[in-house]
Amino acid sequence: MQSTKQKLHRIIFGVDTPAGRGFDIALLILIVASITILMLESVSEINREWAAFFYRLDWIITGLFTIEYGLRLWTSEKKTQYIFSFFGMIDLLSILPTYLSIFFVGSHALAIIRVLRLLRVFRVLKLVQFMGEASKLGEAVKSSSKKIIVFLFFVVIVSVFVGTLMYIIEGREHGFTSIPRSIYWAIVTLSTVGYGDIAPQTTLGQFLATILMVTGYGLIAVPTGLVTVELAKGSANALNTSGHTSRQCQHCGNTDHIKKAKYCCVCGNELEK
Repeated sequence: MQSTKQKLHRIIFGVDTPAGRGFDIALLILIVASITILMLESVSEINREWAAFFYRLDWIITGLFTIEYGLRLWTSEKKTQYIFSFFGMIDLLSILPTYLSIFFVGSHALAIIRVLRLLRVFRVLKLVQFMGEASKLGEAVKSSSKKIIVFLFFVVIVSVFVGTLMYIIEGREHGFTSIPRSIYWAIVTLSTVGYGDIAPQTTLGQFLATILMVTGYGLIAVPTGLVTVELAKGSANALNTSGHTSRQCQHCGNTDHIKKAKYCCVCGNELEK
């Protein structure tokens, strides 16, 4: 015979019962409603007419979230583990901004962190396989992090160098009023965003900007390529650990192919049996 605490735990933390699934769906509806209210409050025309209604409704939803957090804490078998888990931290941070708004004006907007609670939709709709794919992407980014850091360091050096050159070439009269502002222009140009708030006017400055923009198009592909390579390696490792052992190419030493492969995917030579 299950106790009340055990029944609530199964409803709140599980989706294997109609009550548990209904609880999570209701929670997702409240989260969406809360985020919608927060966005509508930022529209002055709407907020002038509905401010009082939004205020009351937001406090009701926050109260429900507070009760929910208390129930999760009460029914959790490992309270410390839940408190410091990802969802535990998000659950707590999602209710704090409303209470902080009593003391700090404007802090209510931080309640937008509730949007992270929508990640529970993967569990509710049994889309766990997507979380697995997200985990693979995260591992690929982590594996290529050192290369990406080196790449970003190179981008910073180029931006500082080119930004300083543009400050010298264009000068204050053309909007490049300081080296930091010129570096800002270089970063915006290198990233191919191009806000247009600052633009070189001299021939030499425009020539340098052209080179920087063309370079920017090439740099965009670098992080993508690094992560793609790690994803491919991860996929190859997954194949190798699922019953296929890798074979080393006698010509180039590559091992990124599975046992059943006939030709090396790097040099194209036939693999020895």
